[in-house]
Amino acid sequence: MAGAIDYSEDSIRSLDWKEHIRLRPGMYIGKLGDGSAYDDGIYVLLKEIIDNSIDEFVMGAGKTIDVNLSDHKVSVRDYGRGIPLGKVIDCVSKINTGGKYDSKAFQKSVGLNGVGTKAVNALSTAFTVQSYRDGKTKIAEFERGELVREEPEKDTTQRNGTAINFTPDDSIFRHYHFIPEFVENMIWNYVYLNSGLTINFNNQKYFSERGLFDLLTKKTDNSETLRYPIIHLKGDDIEIAMTHGQAYGEEYYSFVNGQHTTQGGTHQGAFREAVVKTLKEFYNKDFEASDIRASIVAAIAIKVQEPVFESQTKTKLGSQNIGPDGPSVRTFINDFVKKELDDYLHKNPATAEALKARILQSERERKDIAGIKKLANERAKKASLHNRKLRDCKIHFDDTHERRQDTTLFITEGDSASGSITKSRDVMTQAVFSLKGKPLNCFGLTKKVVYENEEFNLLQHALNIEDGLEGLRYNNIVIATDADVDGMHIRLLMMTFFLQFFPDLVKAGHVSILQTPLFRVRNKKETIYCYSDEERRNAIARLGAKPEITRFKGLGEISPEEFGLFIGKDMRLDPVILRDANIKALLEYFMGKNTPDRQQHIVKNLRVEKDDESINPTIAAMEDTEALPVAV
Repeated sequence: MAGAIDYSEDSIRSLDWKEHIRLRPGMYIGKLGDGSAYDDGIYVLLKEIIDNSIDEFVMGAGKTIDVNLSDHKVSVRDYGRGIPLGKVIDCVSKINTGGKYDSKAFQKSVGLNGVGTKAVNALSTAFTVQSYRDGKTKIAEFERGELVREEPEKDTTQRNGTAINFTPDDSIFRHYHFIPEFVENMIWNYVYLNSGLTINFNNQKYFSERGLFDLLTKKTDNSETLRYPIIHLKGDDIEIAMTHGQAYGEEYYSFVNGQHTTQGGTHQGAFREAVVKTLKEFYNKDFEASDIRASIVAAIAIKVQEPVFESQTKTKLGSQNIGPDGPSVRTFINDFVKKELDDYLHKNPATAEALKARILQSERERKDIAGIKKLANERAKKASLHNRKLRDCKIHFDDTHERRQDTTLFITEGDSASGSITKSRDVMTQAVFSLKGKPLNCFGLTKKVVYENEEFNLLQHALNIEDGLEGLRYNNIVIATDADVDGMHIRLLMMTFFLQFFPDLVKAGHVSILQTPLFRVRNKKETIYCYSDEERRNAIARLGAKPEITRFKGLGEISPEEFGLFIGKDMRLDPVILRDANIKALLEYFMGKNTPDRQQHIVKNLRVEKDDESINPTIAAMEDTEALPVAV
């Protein structure tokens, strides 16, 4: 047959370990990304290395870990036992080689497959491992998994332990950058879950005495917003902290063997069920589950022998049992919560009364909006039949598809911008929701407005977050507005909506801001898209000879062909990172009534920047003003 491809023994090829990791990195570390999301690959690499040091601490070897980030280089040094010197190279370059297969030594470790460090090695342009053990040291250097230098064992006066240095490969993690807040949050979780451990991150000390109690204290950060003091319960292989606040939604921080299971799993589901069951029995009243869990903020950490996760990145627990011979996760957690939480409430009647008052308040609020909610749901269902506000995608975050992590909803302003994105998007994973004009400033309003406002109601249903994040349909919610004052205002109004009614969506890292180029600089040979005045000046200097310069004033001015370049694999996103846990005070300051303090903030941060080419106060204001204290 003409054009047939030859298929013979020569067509069959075996890849070595590093080739396979580099060819299919997603199989080993999940999504790649550029560091703008907390679960991007560069953070997985860092975590794989720190996990090994944590395992040493758990085994009673080394109470300190040093972590340093400088530019793109990462350094992790622990003071554990050190890798046996004769196996230093094997442990970082041979798949299925490691000490964690000995279940007696690592009964409840996170990494059991011996792949993590090898993946870091293969996906780094430079990787160095050095072990210090009993007065001797061994060092080896790699490039993209290939051994390039090995030194013989030498004498040393350094303390036992292991040092790993690596630089992620920018040909795989394109345009990557580490966001300090993401790394800091990872470090805090490690010390919360390992009492007595000290981590020095870029010369700052991180330490926790009270574990999950400290975690919840930091996350809530304002006792005035709590309905009762944090309940802290500990047992063998389980620790729980919980309270109720004032915010809408449910907020959970769950962990298995020190791994932050950001997507929950068996243990988080069991905990949610156990709290409802226990409180119904304690108060002897058949409360609605949603009323009990409304406004809850809780953390749970368990230890499981040989845990089973639903992905290599270990973000969702799939294990059904605590261990081969142990009870089910659900039974184990239910029995613990039933006894310990019930005992606690009997011993602390003031807390029990405050908790009951919070449940009754949620019940009243639910009944108050029941009629409006029913009508709103009917309108949303009817509107979905002919609604052009949402151009949906084919894969969703609540699917089991391998590309579920890539699912994205762009929230745009107007038909022209949404039209350009719609024509250039990936229809498998990218959806578009078009706003009509400026959204309502919903600060200080009750959730009733979400159902009364057609746009908010349709957006809520598009995301499927009315009853929590379990059914969230898109992993990434991206606010895509024009790079002008009106676009900034719409951005702030949308962030206010999410922070007011769905703060857990922001805290879980699902909300980002789309960066689109402000300028196009081109000549007959080359086109450069620039995201700032500095990039524009550099592009002009590079192209020379008076290139054509276009200022994009709105997303609708960017053609669909060009838009495809900005929402594809090189898409630039600024994550919305909440630095202040007191959301009410945060929104009051920035979105409430005008105050002298806010006026002074605007005057202080607004400036007019003039250069040889133009005066552009809009760009200067956007670059310098943090309208909300989030990393954008």
